[in-house]
Amino acid sequence: MKAKEIKFLSNLDSRGTLTSIEGDYIDIPIDIKRVFYMHHVTSDRGGHAHIDTDQVLIGISGSFKLKLFDGKDTIEFVMDDCTKGVYVPRLIFTDMYDFTSDAVCLVLANTHYDMGKSLRSMDAYMSYLKEHNLV
Repeated sequence: MKAKEIKFLSNLDSRGTLTSIEGDYIDIPIDIKRVFYMHHVTSDRGGHAHIDTDQVLIGISGSFKLKLFDGKDTIEFVMDDCTKGVYVPRLIFTDMYDFTSDAVCLVLANTHYDMGKSLRSMDAYMSYLKEHNLV
């Protein structure tokens, strides 16, 4: 699986901690075209895969669990450290669950949103992978 955890540069001084993330392949392996965040989450999120979008997910506050599936292998992360993110390349089926009430998930994406370029169910995802000889 090509998904991986990324540790961000943090600078600590008497005022607190500043954590930075630079695009253009400096800190993350994508060029940022879209930024969004989820908060006040009341149920599971994700449940889909993007055909052409790579993302970096960051648990900014609280915690949640992230489960990734590439058609063969599954990997899970506990998202509870705002100095780390998870790189999720295109065509990885993503599920997010067990959100705490104060959880905030920041997402950096390399494309603009197009719902037509996502696979919204596991059946659609597996069919796409098989049709394109990816499993």
